[in-house]
Amino acid sequence: MRVADITSSLARRQDFASSALFAQAQRQQQLVLQFSGYDAAQRTRLTQLCHQLDGTFQVDDAQLTVLLTQAAGRLMAQRWADFFSDQVQVQIQLTQIMKQYAVIWQAGTHRFDLTTRPMIYGIMNITPDSFYDGGRYTTMDDVLAHVDAMLQAGADVIEVNGQTTRPGFTPVSPEVELERTLPYIRAIKARFPEAVIAVDTYKYPVMAALLKEGVSIINDVNAFTDDPRKLELMADSNVGLLTMHSSRDREYSDLTSSMFSFFEQNLNALTSAGIDIERIALDQGIGYSQVAHGEQDYVMMRNVDQFNALRRPMMVAISRKGYLGLLLGLKKEDRLPMTLVAETTMMLRGGRILRVHDVAETKQMVTLLDRIENGYWLVSDHD
Repeated sequence: MRVADITSSLARRQDFASSALFAQAQRQQQLVLQFSGYDAAQRTRLTQLCHQLDGTFQVDDAQLTVLLTQAAGRLMAQRWADFFSDQVQVQIQLTQIMKQYAVIWQAGTHRFDLTTRPMIYGIMNITPDSFYDGGRYTTMDDVLAHVDAMLQAGADVIEVNGQTTRPGFTPVSPEVELERTLPYIRAIKARFPEAVIAVDTYKYPVMAALLKEGVSIINDVNAFTDDPRKLELMADSNVGLLTMHSSRDREYSDLTSSMFSFFEQNLNALTSAGIDIERIALDQGIGYSQVAHGEQDYVMMRNVDQFNALRRPMMVAISRKGYLGLLLGLKKEDRLPMTLVAETTMMLRGGRILRVHDVAETKQMVTLLDRIENGYWLVSDHD
């Protein structure tokens, strides 16, 4: 028996059905497999397996073509020997096919596989004016206790922020930002040496100073291209980059395609500077439109799957933001349930990095959704 992934070949066909299927497969994280060279008994078992994986398929004596979710494709590869113990080569082929759909983020010495489960990215604001918890953590003991709680709850990354970029924010100097962040980063690294530390900053001097401190991720709301020194700095490091789209200084007539073009150009600029694409993750910039918490925010929440074709992890950064106040009249301390609803929607559409204030509840949500998304019931003739 043989198997081939024909998903990408659909893009080269001229008919509408193939174009539509290819677009759907990219957005919904699906793939199209084609099996051939089977006998009648193998055809029966293969049909059974595709049914159990909820695949949409067409079969005849010569070949079987099936549309599967990527989760189902991975499970097929894992369980293949239960159905076809004599077809080891096909299992090897399936495993190699599924590796092509892996979503990897290299951040410093850390290699995160976000293919099946998203990252929980905990926010540690050390600012007096952040929109949700500004001024809440004002002492070293407060900060370390909160970091400890987030790590214990399941945070994969701790992001330290020394300046808010909320709508209408007041900039601070690089010196002030470093005064706010450096002592805490050093203390976090000393107390929790295994913690992965990120920094949210758009200032070159702050980036340069904190890279020397061994941070693993830099999150830049200016997408690293506003200062050519940033590209050289990033290329000379191994840090992970979180590059954000912002439309505070522009307006679009076609939001989704304009954002896609932005990311394509930004990725090209970063990789042309010598930055490996596996080091780059994306952020749509929800809350960074010309009208704060306006209609564009909801478009971005809905259209996150439009960027799956870029095969880079996309951040979901909507925790307790002001849209929940404007739409539902919720105070910031009452926004967690609806934050989880919105994050769930975006995660199911392909969001891979959940930037959150509430780690424990997010961990529960991720665990439940992962279990549901992989809830296939496979029973072979040998079971």
